[in-house]
Amino acid sequence: MKKSHGLVLAAAVVIVFSGALVRGQQEGVAGKAAEKLDEFGRAVRRGLENAGESVREGFARSRDMVLGMGVLARVYSRLHWDKTLNSSNIVLRADGGAITVRGMVPDEAARKRAIALTADTVGVTRVIDQMTTPEPSIDEPQPKVRARGR
Repeated sequence: MKKSHGLVLAAAVVIVFSGALVRGQQEGVAGKAAEKLDEFGRAVRRGLENAGESVREGFARSRDMVLGMGVLARVYSRLHWDKTLNSSNIVLRADGGAITVRGMVPDEAARKRAIALTADTVGVTRVIDQMTTPEPSIDEPQPKVRARGR
């Protein structure tokens, strides 16, 4: 009987040890999985930080290019490439951020467009409008003026 108690005791030890070993292996697998997930999370975080830095650097380069261009060149480009103004004879003069716009534009709408484009350009602080529009010709119908009060 003592021998069978020893076998039972040995079997119990083996079972307990096996269970502990299986739990240890499971914990080891779970630990390895958690470690891999942490590594992946750190890699994603580094990637996002690098991407953010790349975007910031690109923005800074673009901003420096625009600011290095000079206010007069920026205004000229905007007016030159606008379809309503590209045939107009416009002359620009810059005094710091104040831009004087002179020349002939086809109509009042083109004049307003030139002023708006100039005012909305980075670096422009003030627009001085010296543009003119053509005088209406005699052949064009003139608006009728009605006298009031009689």
